[in-house]
Amino acid sequence: MSKSAPTPFPTKQQVVDFIRGSPTPVGKREIARAFQVSGADRVPLKALIKEIEAEGLVERGRGRRVAPAKALREVAILVVETIDADGEVVARPARWDAEAPPPTIYMAPERRGHPALVEGDRVLARLRRLSDDSYEGRTIKRLGAAAANSRIVGVYRHRRAGGEVEPADKRRKHALLIAEADRHGAEDGELVVAELAPGPRVDNGPRRGTIVDRLGDAAHPRAISLIALHGAGIPTEFPPAALDEAAAVAVPGPAGRTDLRDIPLVTIDGADARDFDDAVWAAPDDDAGNRGGWHLIVAIADVAHYVRPGSPLDREAYRRGNSCYFPDRVVPMLPEALSNGVCSLKAGEDRGCLAAHLWIDAEGRLVRHRFERGLMRSAARLTYEQVQSARNGVPDDATAPLLESVITPLYDAFLCLAAAREKRGTLELDLPEPIVRLDDEGRVTGIGIRSRLDSHRLIEEFMIAANVAAAETLTRQNHACLFRVHDAPDRAKLHALAEFLEPLGYRLAKGQVPRPYTLTRILKQAEDRPEQRTIHEVILRSQAQAIYSPENIGHFGLALPLYAHFTSPIRRYADLTVHRALIAAGRLGHDGADAGEQARLAEIGEHVSATERRAAAAERDAMDRYVAAHMSTQIGGTFAGRITGVTRFGLFVTIEPVGGDGLVPISTLPDDYYEHQARDHALVGQRWGRIFSLGASVRVQLKEADPITGSTVFALLDADQGADQGADRSSARRKPGRGAPSRGRAATPPRNAKGKRHRPR
Repeated sequence: MSKSAPTPFPTKQQVVDFIRGSPTPVGKREIARAFQVSGADRVPLKALIKEIEAEGLVERGRGRRVAPAKALREVAILVVETIDADGEVVARPARWDAEAPPPTIYMAPERRGHPALVEGDRVLARLRRLSDDSYEGRTIKRLGAAAANSRIVGVYRHRRAGGEVEPADKRRKHALLIAEADRHGAEDGELVVAELAPGPRVDNGPRRGTIVDRLGDAAHPRAISLIALHGAGIPTEFPPAALDEAAAVAVPGPAGRTDLRDIPLVTIDGADARDFDDAVWAAPDDDAGNRGGWHLIVAIADVAHYVRPGSPLDREAYRRGNSCYFPDRVVPMLPEALSNGVCSLKAGEDRGCLAAHLWIDAEGRLVRHRFERGLMRSAARLTYEQVQSARNGVPDDATAPLLESVITPLYDAFLCLAAAREKRGTLELDLPEPIVRLDDEGRVTGIGIRSRLDSHRLIEEFMIAANVAAAETLTRQNHACLFRVHDAPDRAKLHALAEFLEPLGYRLAKGQVPRPYTLTRILKQAEDRPEQRTIHEVILRSQAQAIYSPENIGHFGLALPLYAHFTSPIRRYADLTVHRALIAAGRLGHDGADAGEQARLAEIGEHVSATERRAAAAERDAMDRYVAAHMSTQIGGTFAGRITGVTRFGLFVTIEPVGGDGLVPISTLPDDYYEHQARDHALVGQRWGRIFSLGASVRVQLKEADPITGSTVFALLDADQGADQGADRSSARRKPGRGAPSRGRAATPPRNAKGKRHRPR
């Protein structure tokens, strides 16, 4: 019998690929076994591993085991960062000193009988590498919780020997026991804030706590937003020093300012807006060298004049980071004396402003700009609907006198800006935005979809142009700036996106350098097709999150090399820092950025990015509860819907056209063993071949709807409807691998350039 040929000695690249492909660090023994290296060949293998290590391709850890460079240790301390819309628990390393973002760690479900992890928990976990920038973590030991996580919002229920607090957070599965001495007057059915008692849980039983705040009747309609606010830890009361400072301010006079009061600047906002921090104007450019061009003015409330660095107002504005918007209330970043008073550009009243003069050419390109401090007087307070109706030939008493002199020039300039936007190839995601309608008592009367008019787009384009001008001005003058940056999607997410799109007939070349227009081309191909909304959602989920940073990497979604938020200093602290930087760089006053603020821009960027995420999560939680409140009167009803999220524990279904969504638990699906293939956004039945995937149409019956927790549960009416049995989805038949986790519900678009929700920016 002939001997088999000896296994060839592995190349350097083969060894590197093996180390990178291993979910845990490996030693020389595992490498030798994988490549069948034995005897004398172990000496050159050891030398090869040392050479790879010397080149920085791998790093050596405990037990002389090696892993890819910058890989995490097999066991590490983690902090639970967030629970995403699917209930997926996402953590980060407790220590991370590298400049690059830390890898994403998806925590495996906790063992039966153990409470679920919640935001702020610290755990010792064993890690398994999924890709270069993602891991799966399994809890070894709980180490405690962050201070913010020690408070629980819920409903107090009186019992014979004290009582308990039923958590409003559906991720918390256990009630909190309250001794009679610790209820502090709370009544049965009252919404409360409770604080965990120190010490560990005994035998995994309920924790004990004490009530620290009473918020009122849990059944009151306005309790919904209170739950979201207090659950997220968003401040609701201003300290007395900040209120006193706000009450003492006054509108500045014309000294040292350009008088803009004769220019008919107008504000254009939603009908329910109470604070107006931007006004616009446009006219043809009188420069003969810019034929067909336009002169625009974007005037923004001069918040920096009132909020000085280090003052009580400044400290509180920084702590809040931004305003938060709920259907029944606004939690402002600044006291109402400012946000609805001297900083609000009310019609017919003098107001200080920081004005951006922008000159664009006939093709909408920004050719020059300058900033000045001014004194303005808004000519009119207009709504989006008013302005659009006037443009469509139906003006009212307020818009008729302004139609030719103000509104028509605004639209003509907007058309130039819109053409420039299309030419540079931005990412044009357009997902419906739900809107809650309330009566005077705060009860939900309906849920609809917010209209998207050209008047909205007009204001957005004017704001984007001003934001670009601010970033360009500060960069040109070598002045530090807090940029609004949006990184390109990482290759792993793009690869997963391409594999999801391919069976649907859309081609996205794998491995190519991503460009916004490439994704927009796919969105246009999907127009008026059944999967249109699904394509928008999946592309949105593939995107990186926009953040604030003093290090500029450009804005991928807007296809802009320089971008900074300038237009909403009433609502966003980041914009206030840009105002102060412009004042300092342009020598426009003595109240600009000081050296201390400039040195802290990285810290400020991290903080306001976090408060922005906090506000978005609270607003999303409130929306869930309002939808549940609306649906709670329809238990047993049947609805047409669409699968908009696929998770390890079930399907999220969005009701059309209402927009509310809920969970179909995996336990209620037809009997089978379902494998969650996150890369394909699918649950695949291993026995009968049913595939439940994103975008499928279904009919469901409403089983539960709880306004307190925001939990809505459905059951499929027809088990096979929405399931693709035996479909030739090649990607769904591959060996399971985990890419980026599917995002459960349709993600709520972040605020746009104006600081309000329309489109992801």
